Amino acid sequence: MYYVTMTDKFMSGWGQAKDKTNKLVISCNTYEEALTVEANAKARSEMIYVNIRNSKPYYTSSVFVSWHGRNEDDYDSWFVPDYFKAQV
Repeated sequence: MYYVTMTDKFMSGWGQAKDKTNKLVISCNTYEEALTVEANAKARSEMIYVNIRNSKPYYTSSVFVSWHGRNEDDYDSWFVPDYFKAQV
């Protein structure tokens, strides 16, 4: 299992992440999936500090974490190569 972590600049500081940093974590079954998700995250201007990890990340209470995985329909696009580049 691999985890692609990123800070969402747009969602940080308000809503469920009021007064917190909003971290998005997407779990991947393979390193190749993680590379695709990483590339897609880097194509989005609101995502910073994008990293691939092979261990589950843990954060302090000053961070709001949104967890998503490969099997969640609303995040399928993250696993399509160059998906967000094509949207620009």
